[in-house]
Amino acid sequence: MSHGIFLGIDLGTSAVRGSAVDDSGRELAFARIPLPHIQQPPDWQHAAFNVVRHLSDQVEADRIQAIAVDGTSGTVMLCDAGGTPRTPALMYNDQSCTDEATIVARYAPEDCAARGASSSLAKVLFLLKTAPDARHICHQADWITGLLCRRFGISDENNSLKAGYDPVKREWPPWLSRLGIDSTQLPLVHIPGSIIAPVDPPVSQELGLPRHCQVVAGTTDSIAAFIATGASDIGDAVTSLGSTLVLKLISDKPVSSSRLGVYSHRLGDIWLAGGASNSGGKVLLEHFDRARLSEMTPLLEPGVPTGLDYYPLVQPGERFPRNDAQLEPRLEPRPDNDVKFFQAMLEGMATIEAEGYNALSGLGAPRVKKVFTAGGGSANPAWRTIRELKLGVPVTIAEHSEASYGAALLAKQAMPA
Repeated sequence: MSHGIFLGIDLGTSAVRGSAVDDSGRELAFARIPLPHIQQPPDWQHAAFNVVRHLSDQVEADRIQAIAVDGTSGTVMLCDAGGTPRTPALMYNDQSCTDEATIVARYAPEDCAARGASSSLAKVLFLLKTAPDARHICHQADWITGLLCRRFGISDENNSLKAGYDPVKREWPPWLSRLGIDSTQLPLVHIPGSIIAPVDPPVSQELGLPRHCQVVAGTTDSIAAFIATGASDIGDAVTSLGSTLVLKLISDKPVSSSRLGVYSHRLGDIWLAGGASNSGGKVLLEHFDRARLSEMTPLLEPGVPTGLDYYPLVQPGERFPRNDAQLEPRLEPRPDNDVKFFQAMLEGMATIEAEGYNALSGLGAPRVKKVFTAGGGSANPAWRTIRELKLGVPVTIAEHSEASYGAALLAKQAMPA
């Protein structure tokens, strides 16, 4: 079939979003349905299925060839053989499983992404206490993908990383058995962008999808957003300027440091090395509202540095590129001029960004060659100039940065041109 259409579904932190793209990558339709603050699996299904319906209503449904789903990294639950949830979902930002994280740390390699209370593996150990006979470990994207094709016990390499999956050997490591996890509960791991199965016939009828539509292995929300930007070459990087500062760099080999919160996702034959700072837009909003920031932005003078050496944080503690739980914010001296204070904070964040990419290259990743920018801060042209001066490489705004668009590109990748 020519002139195909491909769907991407993003299970985000506050909403489910969907994109439909054509063979050229042009976005044909977009849909969004909000999620409640406290979420459980039925909320995901309701929103995701409605998003698919909205997309199929906006395009020629018979042309839809494939669909892929991304979800928040580390959000996990347990289900039975038929996909019925056996436990509540523990969300990506849940850090309550500290005892389980201590157990994981006894067996997991030093730089394994499954270490830490927010990892899906620590959450799985906690959930297995209440449902030891559950059949499948399901990440958020795994479950919606399973509902689409009625196949559970499946996942992808990116969502599985924080559950202990080894992306280098492409296998579940033997040390997981020492945690008391039954190997049959671990999902079969697919490469992101590979075909899993056709959409289940009753589901296709319910959602307005054609019977030939294929369900494709997805990824995490942050990786889908990276794919959306179009970054593709070794040395290309994406900086997300949201409430925090998140960096991802395309590398020809994996690098990791649990001490710095750095790990690498496998994406085909390349690796995405990344880290996240506690600095970012949230700091700006501690001092100015959005209206005042917009008012001051045209007054910034990126070619005239303030000379102030700031390390902008909301509260003490930094993860990356410095690992210091007691690191104090440095926002003094504060000038009388608000615009100068604003610019000095942007300069401090640009310095952190540069230190971050230097830290990744220090671990063995390549030097950054080009930076794509996503997130709310990407709209500030003066900040972009400040960053270019600090980084010494071109900085561009990504044309696309919605994770749902990246998931749609993964669905497109799975089908022959």
